[in-house]
Amino acid sequence: MQPFDQVTIVGVGLLGGSVALAMRERSLAKQIVGVGRDTAKLQALVDRGMLDRATIHLSGGVKDSDLVVVCTPVDTVTPSVLEAIDSAPDNCLFTDVGSTKAEIVERITSEGGDGACRFVPAHPLAGNHRGGAEFAKADLFVGRTVVLTPDESTDPEATERVGDLWKSLGAHIVALKPDEHDAALAMTSHLPHVVASALAAATPDGILELAATGWRDTTRVAAGDAGLWRQIFLANRSQVLTALNKFDQHLDAIRDAIEAEDGPELERLLAEGKRIRDALGN
Repeated sequence: MQPFDQVTIVGVGLLGGSVALAMRERSLAKQIVGVGRDTAKLQALVDRGMLDRATIHLSGGVKDSDLVVVCTPVDTVTPSVLEAIDSAPDNCLFTDVGSTKAEIVERITSEGGDGACRFVPAHPLAGNHRGGAEFAKADLFVGRTVVLTPDESTDPEATERVGDLWKSLGAHIVALKPDEHDAALAMTSHLPHVVASALAAATPDGILELAATGWRDTTRVAAGDAGLWRQIFLANRSQVLTALNKFDQHLDAIRDAIEAEDGPELERLLAEGKRIRDALGN
């Protein structure tokens, strides 16, 4: 695809840093600008070659850009995009990496004015429980899914251009409505984190030396940043609660089968879980 003249990444952590590295490796941006809160950390990323320049002022960082990628936590995506719309050129495109979508899309559509049509919401299903630009990788998005959630007001050409960008970074594109995305991710991402965290918290410290692969694999995502996940759960509150209710039903069914010593029913429930897990493959 044709490279962008200037790309601004707002929030240069794991995902933002990986976008920067991936675009640089593929020559998709002539200049990459980073926006963050810590001048020293930003300068270190410039020195490393991840960024061409950096600033703590969003408005200044986007004023000459033709693409802005907002990679901040979900509670600051909307104000960051709205400020970028106000400060960037009229032809600038906007996208994000937020893991919730409905509330973000609704607010930007209603408050973003004419520039809102150039915001193409995105969620790359890629990452790591370890955050920070030091863990960024140029191949983070290769073979991964990126969900685009434009609404009826989104410019189709903007959607195509942003979709082409993610494809150029190696991703597979799926398009969903914002509420469809939030319902699906509540079950496949947000609920697993709740379950992993609850399992970890329920395990006494004194028996951790007996925690083998199963416990470690099941609780891995519980090591994620608690403040970040608090924001995600509250931003997607209704869908997370729906997912929890469905999980409770299955957990109750397993509990009932164990209490009743109903071996055939217990095996049936476990086999159903195995069937669905096996369908995903490795």
